[in-house]
Amino acid sequence: MDIQLADHFTTGRLLHFSLPSIGMMVFTSIYGVVDGFFVSNFAGKAPFAAVNFIMPYLMLLGALGFMLGTGGSALIGKLLGEGKPEEARGVFSLLIFTTLLAGAGIAAAGMAALRPAAALLGADEAMQAECARYGRIVLLALPALMLQYEFQSFFVVAERPKLGLYATLLSGGTNMALDALLVGALSLGTRGAAWATAISQMVGGLAPLVYFARPNGSLLRLAKPRFSGRALLRALGNGASEFVSTVSMSVVGMLYNVQLLRFAGENGVAAYGVLMYVNMIFLAVFIGYSVGTAPIVSYHFGARDPAELHSLLWRSLRIIGVFAVAMLAAGEALARPLAALYVGYDAALMALTLRGFRFFSFSFLFASVPIYGSSFFTALNDGLTSAAISFLRTVVFESCAVMLLPRLWGIDGIWISLVAAEAVAAAVTASFWIAKRKKYGY
Repeated sequence: MDIQLADHFTTGRLLHFSLPSIGMMVFTSIYGVVDGFFVSNFAGKAPFAAVNFIMPYLMLLGALGFMLGTGGSALIGKLLGEGKPEEARGVFSLLIFTTLLAGAGIAAAGMAALRPAAALLGADEAMQAECARYGRIVLLALPALMLQYEFQSFFVVAERPKLGLYATLLSGGTNMALDALLVGALSLGTRGAAWATAISQMVGGLAPLVYFARPNGSLLRLAKPRFSGRALLRALGNGASEFVSTVSMSVVGMLYNVQLLRFAGENGVAAYGVLMYVNMIFLAVFIGYSVGTAPIVSYHFGARDPAELHSLLWRSLRIIGVFAVAMLAAGEALARPLAALYVGYDAALMALTLRGFRFFSFSFLFASVPIYGSSFFTALNDGLTSAAISFLRTVVFESCAVMLLPRLWGIDGIWISLVAAEAVAAAVTASFWIAKRKKYGY
């Protein structure tokens, strides 16, 4: 079934159009999970804890890719809806070249600050060395990683979501194969995992670049970029929520690690790492749906079609509601086998991880609402509201919860904090939808 952005979207069409994006995000998360599996089982829990300790810092450095991808696709989708394809292609090209230049600069600065950042967060000398060993190699591929983030959105707005999925499968397959070779067979530890990740990110970022650089049948292709400060600022503004969300999640992740070191030591960081890997896979369903449907919202917003916006919102709320209940059930049912997959070799660590799962799974029941809500307002080119949802969800609610609740319930308070934060964020998102309904007509 060939679906275009200008179509009327039934529930079935929404699912059909967004499934490649959901698959793309889930598979991206899975190959990150495979990375952790090999490090934990073949290198040990200390290197595993170190990789998870420095991961929020590395994600923070790649945040600009999310920002330009989601913000740029919202602007490009709106331009296409307004009947301005040449202007849309010009903005697309500008964003790609801007990302390559900015990524190189950010990677260089990030390498210099790696070890001091780990020390600042409380890592001891041994963990600092592991963090630096892993991070310096991964950062070599940062520009390609940022492109990979962007192309996840750009393939959708180009009406080629399946190609985005294929690029992700190629990247993920590369990562898994190299993990098995470098970490499993050759026992290169964190260094092997880092090279597997870096090479796979280069594949995931550069293969789509080749596609868009050549003549193709999609709505987008690379052309000679013309600098437009206004377009760049609009893309950055639209994507502010994703930037805030990524940066905030990284900062909050660092805060979690600090609290876990305090309450449970290295085992706490390792247990949190397992929960975050699972969290990545489950939330990828919500993120993938949001990425897959955002260009549809942008297109119909640009085409001034409030009836279709109304239909898109309410159908989407029903879809993500079903996803949320399914994620909660899966989290509770799969807690033991997922924990055993990573840390079954250590009884104490296994028990700590399993207890965390029992609380943590309830966060999936609420997380879908702020994730989709933030994406919906980004698609409407309302970056301020989208950023407010992301900022409140992570920086305010999660930070406050993880600092306060452990004082009441110790280590359990850390697991409960994410559930509490997501529940409050869902309520705040609903209030934004109600407040903005007349302005946008949905």
